[in-house]
Amino acid sequence: MSERIERTRTSGRPAEPGKGERLADWADGRLGLHTLAKAQMRKIFPDHWSFMFGEICLYSFLILILTGVYLTLFFEPSGVEVVYHGSYVPLNGIRMTRAYESAVDISLDVRGGLLIRQIHHWAAIVFVAGLLVHMMRVFFTGAFRKPREVNWLFGWTILMLALVTGLTGYSLPDDMLSGTGIRFAQGAILSVPVVGTYLSFFLFGGEFPGHDIISRLYPVHVLLLPGIMLGLVVVHLILVFYHKHTQFAGPGRTEQNVVGAPFLPIYIAKAGGFFFLVFGVLAVMGAVATINPLWAIGPYRPDMVSTGAQPDWYLGFSEGLIRVMPGWEINAWGHTLQLGVFIPFTLFPLIMLAIAVYPFFEAWVTGDRREHHIAERPRNAPARTGIGVAWLTLYGVLLIGGGNDLWATHFQVSINTITWFVRIAVFVGPAVAFAVTRRFCLGLQRRDRDKALHGRESGIVKLLPHGEYVEVHQPLTQGELYTLTVHEQPRPYELGPAVDANGVVRKFRRSDRLRARLSKALYGPGSQIPKPTAEEYLELNRGEGHH
Repeated sequence: MSERIERTRTSGRPAEPGKGERLADWADGRLGLHTLAKAQMRKIFPDHWSFMFGEICLYSFLILILTGVYLTLFFEPSGVEVVYHGSYVPLNGIRMTRAYESAVDISLDVRGGLLIRQIHHWAAIVFVAGLLVHMMRVFFTGAFRKPREVNWLFGWTILMLALVTGLTGYSLPDDMLSGTGIRFAQGAILSVPVVGTYLSFFLFGGEFPGHDIISRLYPVHVLLLPGIMLGLVVVHLILVFYHKHTQFAGPGRTEQNVVGAPFLPIYIAKAGGFFFLVFGVLAVMGAVATINPLWAIGPYRPDMVSTGAQPDWYLGFSEGLIRVMPGWEINAWGHTLQLGVFIPFTLFPLIMLAIAVYPFFEAWVTGDRREHHIAERPRNAPARTGIGVAWLTLYGVLLIGGGNDLWATHFQVSINTITWFVRIAVFVGPAVAFAVTRRFCLGLQRRDRDKALHGRESGIVKLLPHGEYVEVHQPLTQGELYTLTVHEQPRPYELGPAVDANGVVRKFRRSDRLRARLSKALYGPGSQIPKPTAEEYLELNRGEGHH
C-alpha cells in the first residue's frame, strides 16, 4: 500500500492496484467478504482456561482426519484369509485375514506407518476424553441452559458417534483383541428379542465371524460416521460463534454484554498455537507410548479369547453393565430371552439419553425460560453438581466391573467379590456421591458467605486489651464481593393453594404434582445457604455485630 501511494505521488496519477488487491476486490464484489469479515472477525469472545477442553476435542478430531487419510492409503479392509510371509518372523506361516496382514505391514514396513497409526489411536482416545471433560465443564457450569440447549444436543450426538466410531475403528485390524470386541457386540445383538438373530446375520453376512464384517465396517468408520460428525462439528462451531461462550461472573459482566478478546487476531492466534501444541503432544505420545501392538497380539480366531481382553476406556462401562448383570434368562415357546445381556444392552443408551435430555428436565423443574450467558460456579448449584458427580461415580463403578478380571488378578481379589461389590455400588455409589457432593457444595457456599461478611483470613492474630485473641480479616474488594454474591438461588416450584378464592378445589395435573415434588427435593429447604444481605454486611463492618 505504501509503494502504491509513493508511485501516485511521483507520477501524479493513481497507480494500478496489485494482483492481490484486484483479487480481493473481485471476491468482495461478488461475495461481500469485506463486509462479513469486518462485522464478524472482530467479534468479542470471553476467555477462560476451561474453554480449551473444547479446543482439544476439535484439534484431536482434525488430527484424526489427517492421520486417518494416510492410513487409508495402505489399509486393505478385506476378510479374505491369507498366509503371512512378511518381515515379522514370528507370524510367518500363520493364517490371517488380509485386513490384519495390511495392519501389520503398516506398523512394521510402511515408512512412518507405526507413528501415524499410534498418533491416530491416541488422538481417538484424547478426542473422546476431551468430549467427556468438555461436556462435564458445560454441565457443571450450567452452560447448557437457554439458548444453548440445541448445541448441547449436537455435542451429545458427537459423543455418541465418537463411541461408535471408536468401536468400528479398533475392530478393523481384526487382531485377537478387536475380534473379541466384535464377538462381544455380536452377543449383545443376539440378545435382542425376536429380531436379534436376523440383525446378526444381516450385519455379519451369515454366521459369525463371516467375511463381510470388516469390509462393511470400513466405509462406516472412514466415511459415514466421520462425515456426519464433521457436519455436526461445523454446526456446533457456528452456534458457538453465534451464541459465544458463557462467561464467569465478575465486575462488568452481565447477561447482556461480553467481556473478552476479539476473534481476530487474538483468539485466532491463540487457537493456532494451541493446535500445534496438541499436535505435538499427540506426536510425542505416538512416538514413545506403544498402544495396541497388534503384531504381538496375533490375528483373531473365533475359538480363542485373548487374555485380559478389555475395550477402550470409553466403552468399558457398557461392558461393565453386562459383566455384573446376573445371568437371568426366560425360556418360553422354544425361545430363550437373555435378560442378563438384553437389560444392560438397553440400559446403556438409556443412561446416555438421560444426559441428552437433562437441560430440558432442569428447565422444566425450575420453570426457568430465560436466556443465560453467565456461567455458574458448581458450588452454587448443589443439586446439578451432585447429579453430575453421581453419574461419574456410576461410570467409574461400571468401569471397574468391565475390568473385573484384571482387578482380580492384579490385586489378588476374588472376581466374585468384585462382581458383587459392583452390583451393590451401582445403586449405593451414585446416591452416596450425590449426598456427599451436595454437602461439599453447601460447605463451600457457607465459606463464601463467611468470606463475604468477614473478609479474607490474614493469618495475623491480635491480642485485644481484655485478653481475647482474634484473627485480623482483610476486607474483600467490591469486585470480589460481587463475584461471590451475584449468583441466583432458585426457589422450588409450588402448586399453590388447594382451594381458589371462590372456595373451589383446584385440580392439578400429575405432571405438575411430579414437578413440585422434584423441585422441592432438588431446590427446597436446605438446598442453598442464603447469600449475605447488604444489611448484614453493613452491620458487621460498622462494628455493630460480632465476629
